[in-house]
Amino acid sequence: MKPALQEIDERTNLTSSNQFELLLFRLGEAANSGNRELFGINVFKVREILVMPPITSMANASAHVMGVANVRGQIIPVINLSSVVGCKPSNGLAILLVTEFARSTQAFAVEEVSEIVRVEWEQVLSAEGHGGGLVTSIARLDGAAENTRLAQVLDVEQILRDVMPAQNQMTTIGSGIQVSLPAGTVVLAADDSALARSMIEEGLKSMGVPFIMTRTGKEAWERLQAISDEAVAEGKTVRDKVALILTDLEMPEMDGFTLTRNIKGDARFKTLPVVIHSSLTGAANENHVKSVGADAYIAKFAADELAAVLTEVLSRR
Repeated sequence: MKPALQEIDERTNLTSSNQFELLLFRLGEAANSGNRELFGINVFKVREILVMPPITSMANASAHVMGVANVRGQIIPVINLSSVVGCKPSNGLAILLVTEFARSTQAFAVEEVSEIVRVEWEQVLSAEGHGGGLVTSIARLDGAAENTRLAQVLDVEQILRDVMPAQNQMTTIGSGIQVSLPAGTVVLAADDSALARSMIEEGLKSMGVPFIMTRTGKEAWERLQAISDEAVAEGKTVRDKVALILTDLEMPEMDGFTLTRNIKGDARFKTLPVVIHSSLTGAANENHVKSVGADAYIAKFAADELAAVLTEVLSRR
């Protein structure tokens, strides 16, 4: 067995090749087909996997909250993930996934854990527009081969907001904090979660910040190149049009690590500030953000903190 620190290092290093590890699990039979579909979550979000401990039911809790569990002295809310997505477990909910996500710790009850697979972000395609409101993307587990196994990557941000809205919302929207950009410039933002995009847009609007929103790192990269071409045609540079890049880390096709490396490795863009805005928290992720050249990192979602980081980074221009 490999030491824990070695495993963390290996998983962190995967991002240098636009890869990550996906923990696969099942939630039971789907309501419309009866199939036991595969679902996935980034391993970096999972703190530990437990056999289902005793659950204490909480009075007046959400229908999808089973209660709380005492995990190593910490009281953690337990969400019935099968109930959230509309699956019926065949043998009950036997496993608990304890996750750290956007400054919070919570647990998801699942039917069973399948395996951990190594996936390239190019194998992960956006699910937006395909009818899965709780799914951000679809992972093709065996590459581009026909009839490959598919895993649904759940929109944890949306699930947490739906199940526990009071604990999961961008704070201090409309607090009056303003951020000044150079005249004629915008923030180019990227996030694959529809909920996250709407919250970021609301936050940026409250700060008086003009922006262009994209849904993947690939889309942001292509948009940045197009803006650069427009600037050159006008006798300007990209810095005359883009003040800053604000990007998520987990995104289909191209993740935020790769997007940042592309920007910092291109002579046209290397002086553009890049701020990582992610629900992937923890020292390993924050250290790797620095290693790929990002100018700042902030955990989702706090509008006042985001405003302060944007102001600080822009002051370095």
